[in-house]
Amino acid sequence: MGHGSRSSYFSTYEKALRGLAGVRDYHMACSHAVAVVLTLTCLAAPAWADLKAGADAYHRGDYETALRESQPLAEQGNALAQYQLGLLYDNGQGVRKDDTQARQWYEKSAEQGYAEAQVNLGILYDYGRGVQQDFKKAVYWYRLSAKQGNHLAQRRLGLMYERGDGVQRDYIQAYMWYILGAANGSERGIALRDTLAKRMTPEQIDEAQKLAQEWRPKSK
Repeated sequence: MGHGSRSSYFSTYEKALRGLAGVRDYHMACSHAVAVVLTLTCLAAPAWADLKAGADAYHRGDYETALRESQPLAEQGNALAQYQLGLLYDNGQGVRKDDTQARQWYEKSAEQGYAEAQVNLGILYDYGRGVQQDFKKAVYWYRLSAKQGNHLAQRRLGLMYERGDGVQRDYIQAYMWYILGAANGSERGIALRDTLAKRMTPEQIDEAQKLAQEWRPKSK
């Protein structure tokens, strides 16, 4: 299964850069872009330049250069670079595909609170790629990412509640997360929500909708 957030790093990164440059067209950037901005402002100018060079190289399809620019920063502990390196290993871009390496770099980034790394790490645990399959750990990482407002993580967490994988089956929780995961108009989220609704009572749906209305994202 492909990761819905694989390319989000690069689009988010560009939004953050443009926002810092004073471009007003990006006033609707999501909270993930804000997190990127805060991270980037803490970087020295050379590190910032290296991140930009890595993103530019990725867009050109020059994955070897993207790897070369990202690896030193990842090794220095930069969460964005660690996530980017995880993507390269995950997709086999510029390096031989290696789920174990992808998991290790995602984990380093996820532990620093980077939502996209958290959801991708959860997917690896969910499917047992590069690590022993562990639904409880998948739920753990999905939840951390979902709480920050990541729509893919919200949908994945909803699936775990619907199936009862790693958590007790709970249609109300599943429906709530599907509502949140469909908030950006995702057809997949809408389909999951509407399919589950057929197995729920009106009272359960009302409760789930109330929970979704009361939900607020939390920072890392």
